[in-house]
Amino acid sequence: MFLKSLSLVNYKNFDSASFDFDSKINCLVGHNGVGKTNVLDSIYHLSFGKSYFNPITSQNINHNSDFFVIEGTLDKNDREEHVLVSAKRGQKKVIKRNNKPYEKFSEHIGFIPAVMISPGDRDLILEGSETRRKFIDGVISQSDQGYLNALIQYSKVVAQRNALLKFFAANSKFDRDTLEIYNAQMCNLGNKIFNKRKEFLKEFIPIFNNRYSEITNDKEKVSIAYASKLFETPLAKLLEDNLQKDMALQYTSVGLHKDDLSFEIAEYPIKKFGSQGQQKSFLIALKLAQFDFIKNISKANPILLLDDIFDKLDEQRVAQIVALVAENELGQIFISDTHADRTEKVVKESNQSYKIFKL
Repeated sequence: MFLKSLSLVNYKNFDSASFDFDSKINCLVGHNGVGKTNVLDSIYHLSFGKSYFNPITSQNINHNSDFFVIEGTLDKNDREEHVLVSAKRGQKKVIKRNNKPYEKFSEHIGFIPAVMISPGDRDLILEGSETRRKFIDGVISQSDQGYLNALIQYSKVVAQRNALLKFFAANSKFDRDTLEIYNAQMCNLGNKIFNKRKEFLKEFIPIFNNRYSEITNDKEKVSIAYASKLFETPLAKLLEDNLQKDMALQYTSVGLHKDDLSFEIAEYPIKKFGSQGQQKSFLIALKLAQFDFIKNISKANPILLLDDIFDKLDEQRVAQIVALVAENELGQIFISDTHADRTEKVVKESNQSYKIFKL
C-alpha cells in the first residue's frame, strides 16, 4: 500500500497544493514555517480522520477560509482507492471513501495504517496518563474494530455515570438502581478493554525491546509495564469501594479510563532518570514497535511519517531507518527536514527511489 497523490485546499497554511508521491521515499524540505509538518499532518488526517497535532477541526481550516478539503489517492491491494476528508465551519466533518460517506468515522480507522514520529512525542514520557492511554488505544484500534467500539461505548457510559453523580449532588438524591445499570455496563465493557490491553502488551513489549536494542546496541535495559488497579481488584468492587469518593467528587475516579503505562530504564522512571538521548531512543523504539505491530496484524506496511526526524536522531540513525526501506521492512516513508542536502545524502545511500519536495 502507498499514497500516490495528495491534494489540499485551505488546510492550515495551504490555500491550494497538490503532490504526486514516490512509492518509497518522499522528503519535504524547507525553512521552518513553510508547511512541511502540515503536509505530514494532512496524511495523518487522511488516515485517522483527525489531526495529529490539533484535534479541534475548525483550527485546521485556513484562517481566510470557511472549509478545508484533503484528498488522497492510494494504491492498496492492487486497487486504486480514493479518500476525502472535508470540514466546514459549524458543520460536521465528512469522510468519504470512493465518494461514499462513512456513517461512522470509526469504520475508517485502520483502512490507511500510518505511524507518525514527531518531536511532540516527548509528551508520551513527560505528560500524564491520558497521553499514554491514547497511544495504546490508538495502536490497538487500528487493527481491532471491536476494541474501538468498546472504547467509544465505555467513554459514553462513564460520561453518563458522571452526569448521574452530578444530578445526585445537585438534587440531594441517590438512586442505586440507576447507578447499578451504569456500573454493570462499565464492568462489561471495561473487562473487555482490560483483557485486550493485556493481550496487546504481551505481544507488543517484546517487539519494543527488540527495537530498543537495535537502536542502542543493547546499552541499557528498558521496560514497559501496564499499571491498572484491575490487576488487584475487580472493577465492580472498585466502583463500590469508591462510591462515596465519587459522590463527593461528582465524577468516576476509578476504571479503565485511569490506567497508565509505566516507562522505565534500569528499573527507574525514564521521565526522571533518563537522559534526553535515552528518552529519544525510547520513543523511536516505541513508534517503530507500533509500526511492526500494525504491520504484523494488517499484513501491510503502514505509511511512516517522520516529522523533523533529525531533531530526534543523528544522521547515522536516520540512515539506519531509511535503509530498512531497501530491505522491504518498511514501506512508504515521508520525511520532513530543514536541510535539503542532509536529507538527500541520507536517502541516496538507501539506493531506493525517492522524491524531494522543496516548500
